[in-house]
Amino acid sequence: MLLAVVDTNVWVSAFLSPQGTPAKLLLEFSKGSLLPVYSAEIETEYLDVLYRSKLNIARDVLAEFMEMLNENGRLVLPISLTLANLPDPDDAPFIATALYANCPVITGNARDFPPATGVKVLSPAEALSRLQAA
Repeated sequence: MLLAVVDTNVWVSAFLSPQGTPAKLLLEFSKGSLLPVYSAEIETEYLDVLYRSKLNIARDVLAEFMEMLNENGRLVLPISLTLANLPDPDDAPFIATALYANCPVITGNARDFPPATGVKVLSPAEALSRLQAA
């Protein structure tokens, strides 16, 4: 099992490209191989982004995903971090959660998680490779 914080862009890609690597990660989550770690702030971002009408993701599919996250993901309460010079300040909750849970972040935007944050970053392909090797 892989414990990881999953960046929102990975879930967006999973829903928009059902044949892509992020969609395979979503399948691994549904099978219990991938255990997403998240905080209340991350859950709020997932809801804000995934339910955007321009993405046109079916509401029932999203409701099922959020239910699965709430039932099978690991909700944690990390200490808020104030991190200077982040490429995307909105990623601070993802970094704080990964540091708290001592797990990697799966993202398609590795540059948003500089090495100075102390967070291990996996691309969706790297995460899937780890899961398939286990």
